[in-house]
Amino acid sequence: MEIAGRYTLDREVGRGGMGAVWLGTDQVLGRQVALKRLGLAPGGTPDLERAEREARLAARLNHPHVVAVFDLVEEDDDHWLVMEYVDGVTLAELVRRDGALTPDQAAPLLRQAAEALAAAHEAGIVHRDVKPSNILVSADGQVKLSDFGIARAEQDSSLTQTGLVTGSPAYLSPEVASGRTAQPAADVWSLGATAYHALSGKPPYDVGDNVMGALYRIVHEEPPRLDDAGWLTPMLEHTMDREPDHRWPMAQVRDFLAGGPVGASAGAATLTQERAATAVTTPVPAPVPAPEPVGYGGVGGTQVLAPTPAAPTPPTPVHRRGPSGAIIGVLLGLGVVLLFLLFAWMFGAFDAQDSSAGDSGPGGGPSSESTGSTPSEPSSSATDSAEQEAAMRDFATSYVQAAVDDPGTSWDLLTPEYQAASGSFGQYKKFWDQWESADVTDVSADVGAGTVSYTVSYHGKKDDEGFVDDVTLELEPNGDGFLIAGAR
Repeated sequence: MEIAGRYTLDREVGRGGMGAVWLGTDQVLGRQVALKRLGLAPGGTPDLERAEREARLAARLNHPHVVAVFDLVEEDDDHWLVMEYVDGVTLAELVRRDGALTPDQAAPLLRQAAEALAAAHEAGIVHRDVKPSNILVSADGQVKLSDFGIARAEQDSSLTQTGLVTGSPAYLSPEVASGRTAQPAADVWSLGATAYHALSGKPPYDVGDNVMGALYRIVHEEPPRLDDAGWLTPMLEHTMDREPDHRWPMAQVRDFLAGGPVGASAGAATLTQERAATAVTTPVPAPVPAPEPVGYGGVGGTQVLAPTPAAPTPPTPVHRRGPSGAIIGVLLGLGVVLLFLLFAWMFGAFDAQDSSAGDSGPGGGPSSESTGSTPSEPSSSATDSAEQEAAMRDFATSYVQAAVDDPGTSWDLLTPEYQAASGSFGQYKKFWDQWESADVTDVSADVGAGTVSYTVSYHGKKDDEGFVDDVTLELEPNGDGFLIAGAR
């Protein structure tokens, strides 16, 4: 079959809510393309408005991780969207075929999707239907984000409709599930929900036939969590946060994923501090897995009516300590202070005795301190400390340079334990291979703590690629040099 006198259809490769997708050939340019035959809108007519929106927004992005849209044509009353063909599978199909991914397997795929979404947000576009079946993965691990059919530009209100929720229920953010307009933070939640699916092998919410029940849980319950998300834990907890203002912006999600396990250690420390400062919430039972709708070339998306928000459950009363408890607390506090003062006095007394009886050197004569004399040259220990600091600073600078030039050499500078904690060498190498250079500045060393801190500016192979990070390495002596035992 020939479409618009230019495109031939070879075989159907996917089907979803917006229509069927075929593999075809552009006879003019001699390349493979994907052709999406548009389905019918609720009124019984082809959803041309949605197709035109997808074509317009995808063309406006022109991003390496966004499926390109080439044309919108008509043939025998059928309308076809002509797109870039991606030879691969959706992330949903990949997980269904191979099972749940490890953090090191999932991170590069999620990073590429985050890059596309960050670019969309910078262009004022919200995707609104981020999910595993809209992320295409090629055989060599390249990711393409598809289906901008329900995406919305900031100035475009054509999709706004009171009480209508657009997207796939299992990946909707709480605010969108309650009927509010999607903002960039909604895509952040959806990417976090997609990461949950990739790491667990199932969606974060079981939808099944009870769409309203799923939407209620998304709006009113705390998000589900994973116990084995590894170094991606901070990313999950900063994306799937019920408060949109508390979520990371997409650019930060992208940078976190690009940093790999080494860069994630700082995020994990921050997350630990935040957990300690927040109240403990009742855990939500783990959701039952539900089948993910299969899509290709971005086909998919579900429209459901948002439930009327139910009245929130009254909070459980908190029993506070009465006056007697307060008095006991004060007495205990005073007791601790008195014990501290007692020990301080005893220590001072012993110290005074030692000073009066021991102001002599090892041979019994006056020490240099008792005579008030000042050494004319630095002591050997001070000299050793200065040399050690200089060696630690030089090590940090040379390590970063080696990592950019030859990751295999720098990998050997990690202790075996830290290599295991950092994931595979392939992931480590992939992170460093993306940088053309890295500049280290503001280097300082703490000999006592065994740490060296610095600021590193990463420069990508393109002018607009790169970021700046503050790093602290934990060093262990190794012969005449050091090994890296950790980083934060």
